[in-house]
Amino acid sequence: MSETTDSTTTDESKLDSSVVDSLESESVEVDPITELTADLQRITAEYANYRKRVDRDRLLARDLVIGTVLSELIPTLDDINNAKSHGELNGGFAAIADKLSKLVTKFGLTEVGAVGDIFDPMQHEALQMIDSAGHEQMTVIEVLRCGYSISDRLLRPAQVIVAQPDPSSSLDE
Repeated sequence: MSETTDSTTTDESKLDSSVVDSLESESVEVDPITELTADLQRITAEYANYRKRVDRDRLLARDLVIGTVLSELIPTLDDINNAKSHGELNGGFAAIADKLSKLVTKFGLTEVGAVGDIFDPMQHEALQMIDSAGHEQMTVIEVLRCGYSISDRLLRPAQVIVAQPDPSSSLDE
């Protein structure tokens, strides 16, 4: 019985080695079309990611440039607002001021801070606090200099006077 076992083991080892040899020869032989197709897909994906990154960077650079230009125009806008509030802006200068206002609005510049707003330290700079029994929350009661933002980025906070709830009135209750 030992002879049949030995011959069976030898036959199995021959079969195993022939299967291993055939698998190794198949794994070495890679279809060139499959390999080139995989390379093409990888390069196409890399290029698509590159284009997306460049487009995103281009938009970010555009927004930064617009924000920089609009930041430089803020003092001019302050002067125009002061002239309007004093009634000194009329005639041709009023038309130019309106065009400039429309232009900066077109590029996304918005004013921040209005009377009656709830005080937000991320958008307002409180220059003075006044106790007031008529207000339950900290509220803007006067805007000394308006602030500006573009998109979600604050260029300058609004300088405001804030009414805060009177601490003595809350103690009386």
